[in-house]
Amino acid sequence: MSEKNFVGTLLLCFFLGNFGIHRFYVGKIGTGILMLITLGGLGIWSLIDFIMIAVGKFTDKNGNVIKA
Repeated sequence: MSEKNFVGTLLLCFFLGNFGIHRFYVGKIGTGILMLITLGGLGIWSLIDFIMIAVGKFTDKNGNVIKA
């Protein structure tokens, strides 16, 4: 289980997901930069991440699941 805050990650994704801020927060810098450049895959990538976080399947840079 990750040390990163579930609610914080979910809110970052909801409000700033198109900029990849939630990925920077969990330590995924490379994909965070890609999301920043593509504006979250034109919103699709951000939506997928939001769903993954909400159902508890999103991981941090070490592969630890971020759960409530």
